[in-house]
Amino acid sequence: MIFAMRHIRSGLLFLLITALFQAVSAQVTIKGVIKDNKTKPVAGVSISIKDTYDGGTSDSSGKYSFKTSEKGEQMLVISSIGYKTVEQKVTLSSGVLTIDITLKEEISELTAVVLSAGTFEASDRKRAAVVLDPIDIVTTASANGDITQALKTLPGAQQVGESEGLFVRGGTAAETKTFIDGTLVNNFFYSSVPNIAQFGRFSPFIFKGTVFSTGGYSALYGQALSSALILESIDLPDQSSATVGVTVLSANAGIQHLAKDKKSSWGFGYGYTDLSLAFALIKQRQDFSKVPTYHNLDANFRIKTSKTGMLKYYGYFSSNKLAFTTNSIDSLGYLDKFAIGNKNFYHNLAWKENLGKGWKINTGISYSNNKDDINSVMQNQGKQDVILGNLEFKKFDIDTKGGYFNAKAVLEKKLKGLSAVRFGTEYNYGNDKSVYTAFDGQQYFDTLKGHINAVFGEADVYATNALAIKGGLRLEYSSLLDKINIAPRFSVAYKLGKGSQASLAYGIFYQDPERRYLPSPNQLAFMKATHYIAQYQKVGNGQSFRAEVFYKKYDNLVKTGAVNFRQSAISNDGFGDAKGIEFFWRDKKTIKNLDYWISYSYLDTKRDFLNFPFAITPNFAAKHTSSLVVKKFVQKIKTNVNFAYNYASGRPYYNIGFDGANYKFSDRGVIPDYHNVSFSLNYLPSIGKKDAKSFAVYVFQISNVFNIKQTYGYNYSYNGYRKEAIVPTSRMFVFIGAFISFGVDRSDEVINNGL
Repeated sequence: MIFAMRHIRSGLLFLLITALFQAVSAQVTIKGVIKDNKTKPVAGVSISIKDTYDGGTSDSSGKYSFKTSEKGEQMLVISSIGYKTVEQKVTLSSGVLTIDITLKEEISELTAVVLSAGTFEASDRKRAAVVLDPIDIVTTASANGDITQALKTLPGAQQVGESEGLFVRGGTAAETKTFIDGTLVNNFFYSSVPNIAQFGRFSPFIFKGTVFSTGGYSALYGQALSSALILESIDLPDQSSATVGVTVLSANAGIQHLAKDKKSSWGFGYGYTDLSLAFALIKQRQDFSKVPTYHNLDANFRIKTSKTGMLKYYGYFSSNKLAFTTNSIDSLGYLDKFAIGNKNFYHNLAWKENLGKGWKINTGISYSNNKDDINSVMQNQGKQDVILGNLEFKKFDIDTKGGYFNAKAVLEKKLKGLSAVRFGTEYNYGNDKSVYTAFDGQQYFDTLKGHINAVFGEADVYATNALAIKGGLRLEYSSLLDKINIAPRFSVAYKLGKGSQASLAYGIFYQDPERRYLPSPNQLAFMKATHYIAQYQKVGNGQSFRAEVFYKKYDNLVKTGAVNFRQSAISNDGFGDAKGIEFFWRDKKTIKNLDYWISYSYLDTKRDFLNFPFAITPNFAAKHTSSLVVKKFVQKIKTNVNFAYNYASGRPYYNIGFDGANYKFSDRGVIPDYHNVSFSLNYLPSIGKKDAKSFAVYVFQISNVFNIKQTYGYNYSYNGYRKEAIVPTSRMFVFIGAFISFGVDRSDEVINNGL
């Protein structure tokens, strides 16, 4: 019995050893090396047989090895984050199977290079490249809540204080165009007032995305020689809310209602501004007989047309008036009076939708109507209208009406990875009418109608995460000129390392002559600018640095002359160029709750245009500009402290007269350097409170803290014998206000944006 048991145990042991030997001898060893497309080893790659537990991982040298008992035809799966998954059929029998694999990078928005030469962008889609979002704008001490004033702290933009608009890289303000949801916006700023810069009409909080291109922008946009400001409006709000704002100068209120199914919303708001109290406390250079007052009304609705589609409408109306006198430089002891009344309507309807199979459509139409009633006259010290000999021209009335329509449609097809192709068409129509009434009652009528048709196409090609190329072409026809242009655009970006890249951009840009110099007695052509840009950028961990070198060549600029008592375009004989280097550094990491950025621009530009006698540096261009913006949030006292310093070297000034045959200088020089220090405090009592049903911000802001004397240029008398400095309306300005939101707690938004 005992012998039998021992015999059975020995037999079982023999069978077990035999089975184990057969199993081991039946296993196949799979091994190899994993490399990327640059032949560099890739560590941490997962290699496995599909639908089994057999597999392994590559080491630091890219090598891997594992054993399997599977037989016959199998599927080997190789995967790693950042690379395309590879599936390869293998036949397993016995022995050792060596399989070397080359992985290709998976192109994704998180790791791919960004086409950014000449462009500052803030959006949800490209958070790593965020430069200025709405919170940034309203908390920049020198911006006064205005979009374009905040953009002046970035490289490329000039510190021009006597006129509204963005003067970019040697270009005039008219060479920068603004687009909302893809369509062109006319009259983005309040109507011009002599020697007083006007602000933009739109609140930064109605926009979720901002693209500020200082050159080399997309073929989807045209009619801008120097720069494009591209704004994208917000979609559905997070929840219903109401807002109230009260300052010493203004009051406003608004409501946004979100439907219960969260598929639609509507809203409206009203604001009133009266500068009487400010002008009573802070002495103004001008003597205002009608202190500026503003009425603003806006409305919107947004409808989610499908899971991916959105229909958005935004409408705006504003009305404002002002009148003032200044001491006349032409006749001592007399006054020059200027008055203006403005009404402006703006409507924008946009629709976007995913059509399936990688297709998207973006369409939009906009219409604006602007009416200005302008009055100019000389007065005596008793504020009575007078007409003096040889100065009769100073008494006039101008009534202008302008209607502008824009429509655009863009189709986009997503290709492999991030690559895409887009194409579309655009239509612009403008109808300007003006009535000029001279001192003797004689009236002159002008009507200017014209349209611009455009077709365009461009493609984004991502060869790898490290290399991206954008190429585009735009074709335009202008009825005013009866001419066609073809404008190519091209840019390329290459990733140098983690967060760093180099970019190049090239493009040709065309623009109709400014409508204020039309009609012309002669046949005109498109003005033309050719851009060349080289950029280095490094972004990551709350810090960003960028440097750009640019060159811009101008051709066919408008030259003006006197036609029927007004300056009109007479030829396209003008030319010029602009070149320079720019730096930008932003740091939100080094010091807790401290955000700051530094910008610097060097500009060398000359142009021969308008009435210039030859190519000279225009009076709006400074050789050196720089800004320092600092924002510190102090949690203990729930207060944000903001500081801004803006600098510009002295700009040139000229007095250009006509001697009967040629334009020539009677005086020229350089104004003093520009310095401005601004400071603001924002107190946020709702920060940190759980389940807060309202959110409040109390604001105190002061501009030109040190009361520095600033000069923007000079005005000259009619005979050219006298001049006086163009200066701000007041050296210093103080703002106090409170803004309250009901239904939306923006605490996290404020903190996360480094308020």
